[in-house]
Amino acid sequence: MPRFSANISMLYPELPFLDRFAAAASDGFKAVEYVGAYDQPTAVLVDLLQEHGLTQALFNLPAGNWAAGERGIACHPDRVAEFRESVDKAIEYAKANGCTQVNCLAGIAPAGVARAELESVLAENLRYAAPRLAAEGIMLLLEPINTRDMPGFLINSTDDYERIAAAVGHENLYLQYDFYHMQIVQGDLIPTFQRLQSRIGHVQIADHPGRHEPGTGEINYANIFKVLDEAGYSGWVGAEYRPKAGTSAGLGWFETWRSAAR
Repeated sequence: MPRFSANISMLYPELPFLDRFAAAASDGFKAVEYVGAYDQPTAVLVDLLQEHGLTQALFNLPAGNWAAGERGIACHPDRVAEFRESVDKAIEYAKANGCTQVNCLAGIAPAGVARAELESVLAENLRYAAPRLAAEGIMLLLEPINTRDMPGFLINSTDDYERIAAAVGHENLYLQYDFYHMQIVQGDLIPTFQRLQSRIGHVQIADHPGRHEPGTGEINYANIFKVLDEAGYSGWVGAEYRPKAGTSAGLGWFETWRSAAR
């Protein structure tokens, strides 16, 4: 049975961030994930997880100035030292809250720099991060993201992931497979998942078009969830979407699994 994690960077937008832990637990989620919460002391996050019986499924390495539009720094040639410092920060937070995987956002390609150079910088940064995270029992993930939602983002497809992973050459570099992004970029969702399953550390879901909850668009999530079960996928399934109405009101897609987990 799929295990679902609430991405509280996107769900419950009507609530302050720290109140979203309680809301997710109340709605039956067993885990949470988010872009990052480095502005919060680790003790605050740990207390919320423990109070509400939640697992920390995932968060990202520090991604630069999110409010200013940055979406990761791992491909930026002039920010290598900052990236390496961010690895230490992520390890600190992951060890505190028991999180066993962190995602790397490659970043938006800076203007005027050749793609080959950006990929080389990204690979070198991941080659630095992968063994350090592995030594702490933490999986490193790399996420392809479509360029409609994130114009200029460097890593867009599973082909991009496979090319970078080959360049990095370390076992501790897994794929974060977001069905929504992959539907836009390449389609062929289930065969690609099945081919790459051994390298997929985490999956995320949203429907297309609109990036709303499952059942509002063209992706057959009932079939996808069935395939995840049949494949023996044991990781978390991150609900990372923009609620079309309210978050709690739009959880009809989740009812079967929520009831079974109780």
